[in-house]
Amino acid sequence: MKMQKDGASASKRRDLTCRLFAAAAMTVSAVGLTAAPAAAQISGDVVKIGIVNDQSGPLSDLAGPGSVVAARLALEDFKAMTPSLNVQVVSADHQNKADIGVEVVRRWYEADGVDMVVDVGNSAVALAVQSIARDQKKLVIYAAVGTTDITGSQCSPTGLAWLHDNYNLVSGPIRKLVAQGQDKWFFIAADYAFGQNMVKESQSALAAAGGTSMGAVFHPLGNTDYASFLLQAQASGADVVAFANAGSQLVTSMKQWNEFGMNGGPQRAVAELMFLTDIHGMGLETAQGLTGVTAWYWDLNDETRAFAKRFFDLHGAMPTAPQASVYSSVLHYLKAVAATGTDETNAVVAEMRATPVDDFYAPGATLRADNKLVHDFSGDVPPDVEKGSADVAG
Repeated sequence: MKMQKDGASASKRRDLTCRLFAAAAMTVSAVGLTAAPAAAQISGDVVKIGIVNDQSGPLSDLAGPGSVVAARLALEDFKAMTPSLNVQVVSADHQNKADIGVEVVRRWYEADGVDMVVDVGNSAVALAVQSIARDQKKLVIYAAVGTTDITGSQCSPTGLAWLHDNYNLVSGPIRKLVAQGQDKWFFIAADYAFGQNMVKESQSALAAAGGTSMGAVFHPLGNTDYASFLLQAQASGADVVAFANAGSQLVTSMKQWNEFGMNGGPQRAVAELMFLTDIHGMGLETAQGLTGVTAWYWDLNDETRAFAKRFFDLHGAMPTAPQASVYSSVLHYLKAVAATGTDETNAVVAEMRATPVDDFYAPGATLRADNKLVHDFSGDVPPDVEKGSADVAG
C-alpha cells in the first residue's frame, strides 16, 4: 500500500495547487543551482537541525524524546560517511500549543541559525509552524502530522510530509470495512486540527465508498473521561466506532471501551491513527479486535531490527513509525546538504526530490511534487500484535 494513491478525484483536486506551487519552486531552485554553483556554502559553518514536538504530554511516547534519539542515530550514521560536516541537533517541547511552537521555531530560524525543523507531530502546531517556515524560506519536515491541509490548502514548497496524512490513514480501512457490510460509522475525535480534519476526510471517503456517517463527537486534547462519548457512539446505531485521536487519548478510550463491555458488543472499533506505543499502553487484551493502519514496524526485516536494537539500547523501547520517520528524514536531508555543499533550502529540497531515499525506513521512496513522500506501508501484521488479535491493515 503506497502512502498516497492518485485514483481519488477529491485528493487530486486538493493537491493540485500545491503541486503547481512546488513545481514552480523546483524550477527556481534548478535555475539557482545552475547559475551559481560557486556560491554554495554552509551558513555559519554548521548545519543545525531542530526537533520540536510533545516531549511530556499525551503524544510524547509515540515521538517525544525518542525522536531526538532517532535524529542522533541518523547523525551518527551520517558522520560515519561524511565526518567533515559540522552538524548540531537541538530540541524543544511545544506542549501541544501552537503559540509555543511558533515562538520556538521563529527563534530557531531568526536567531539561532537552525536550518531545518523536523517532527512537530501536533497538526495545530504544524499549521502554525508551516506559515513561519514559508515566510522564512526554511525547511520543515513533518514526521507524523495527519492533517491534509499541510500538503493541501496550506501547502508550502518548504514543508514536507514524511510518514502519512489523514486521507491515507482512513481510506483503506473504510473501503475494506464498507465492502464487508460495515457501512454505518460514528466518530470519536480529538477536538483540534488533526481530529477535525480526520473526521472530514473519513466522512468524504465513507460517502465515496457508499457508507453513512452516523455522527461525530469531539473531545478536548488530553481528555481522560470518554464515558459520554462512548455512550453516544453506542446509541448511534453505527456498525463501526472510529477513534480519531492518538497516544494516551486512544489508550484511555480503548480501556474504557473495554470497561463498558463494548468490545463484546455488535460494534467494531477502528483506530484511525495507532502506534506501537499505543498497543503497549493498552495491552494486547484491550487491543483485541481493534483495526488500524501502520506505516512502519520495527520487526519487518533484518535492517529494521538492527536499527531497533540500537534505538532500544539508548531509549529503552522499540522505535515507533514517527521515530523511524525522523531518522529517515534527517539522514536524507543531511545527504542532500553534503551532495549540494549548501544548506540553502531550495537547493537542498531539489536534491532531496531528485534522489530516492536509501534507508531501512523507506527504501527507494521518492518525494512527490506535492511534498509527500511516497512509500510502502507495512504489508504484514506484526507477529506480537497478531497473537493479540489486533487487526493492523497494511
